[in-house]
Amino acid sequence: MAQLVEITNLNRSYLIRVFRQAVGMPPFTYLNQIRVRKAKQFLEKGMSVADAAIAVGMSDQSHLTRHFKRIFGITPGCYRKMSTSFKTD
Repeated sequence: MAQLVEITNLNRSYLIRVFRQAVGMPPFTYLNQIRVRKAKQFLEKGMSVADAAIAVGMSDQSHLTRHFKRIFGITPGCYRKMSTSFKTD
C-alpha cells in the first residue's frame, strides 16, 4: 500500500476509495486474488502448497488455504491432487 501511495502521490484513504471504484474491490483484496491465481498455476505444475504459498508472497500455507478456499471453494491441496492426477505425459 505504501508503494501505491508513493507512486500515485495520493492520500491512502482516497487511493483505496478510487481503486475500489475502478476495480470493484480494495487493493489488498485484489492483490490476494492475484496471489491465489498464481499459486493455482504453481499447484498445477506440482509444487507443494507450502512452497506455492511462499512463492506468491503469502505468509504461510494456512494463509493461502484460507484465501484459496474462499475464492475457488476447495483447498489448494485438493486442487493440486485433482490437477496433477489428470496430467498425461
